[in-house]
Amino acid sequence: MEQYISGVILYEETLYQSTASGQPFVELLKSKGIVPGIKVDLGVKELRGTKGETYTQGFDDLDKRCAKYYQQGARFAKWRAVLKIGEGQPSDIAVKENANGLARYAAICQDNGLVPIVEPEVLMDGSHSIEVAVRVTEHVLAEVYKSLHDAHVLLEGTILKTNLIGPGSTCPEQVSAEQVAHATVTVFQRTVPVAVPSVNFLSGGLSEEAASVYLNALNAFPGKKPWNLSFSYGRALQASCLKAWRGDAANVPAAQQALLTRAKANSEASLGQYKGSSDASANESLFVSNYVY
Repeated sequence: MEQYISGVILYEETLYQSTASGQPFVELLKSKGIVPGIKVDLGVKELRGTKGETYTQGFDDLDKRCAKYYQQGARFAKWRAVLKIGEGQPSDIAVKENANGLARYAAICQDNGLVPIVEPEVLMDGSHSIEVAVRVTEHVLAEVYKSLHDAHVLLEGTILKTNLIGPGSTCPEQVSAEQVAHATVTVFQRTVPVAVPSVNFLSGGLSEEAASVYLNALNAFPGKKPWNLSFSYGRALQASCLKAWRGDAANVPAAQQALLTRAKANSEASLGQYKGSSDASANESLFVSNYVY
């Protein structure tokens, strides 16, 4: 796996767990040159006065938790902010609340030695066009980087994790991977500072194959891209693996192979060298409306 994966995001319980042979997961990852990270947010809660928009919880004792996680071996963190496209959405209060929250979290992480993954996700739920997705994501990212600047966050010590920019899941007019790449790079050129070293995309409910194809199109796109463009996928990296495993020890070799297949595909896509897959199961939809975890 270490040929294709450079970091793994753990939950708090997993950060302190060990393999069946007694080796701490953190030490196992480090022995393979993989950097351990930690999810530090505590989920989303509805913003009062909005139509289901949310803010992210988790600031209570965040500084103490980050110090504890660093001591345990974590070297980066992640915090997810969620925004929706719809009638009057995202509202100004939702955009500003989530941007300020991301900046506050990032500053606390850096004060405790952790590299913050800054994750503003504009959900793909809805019937909106790619043009609307461009406008909204541009607005969100502009607010996020203004907040990071105001909070004195060192941009060179951050990673952006955000959505690929395409039409909504129920939009009647879908687009090509090249159009997604053009829209995404254009928005980044307008909003993401050159100081940011890496953008690691979330898959956001895309199928495993679509996530790889879109990432490949981004890296093959000829426009200016001063950032590393790579992946930080959940569902689009793990779905085949979990489906093969099903919690049965006898299925572990098949599950490991499934994970390696998707990891290799996305590694190639991060270099613009992915040739595509004929595996029909990789095209199965992973979309979950209003996704939470």
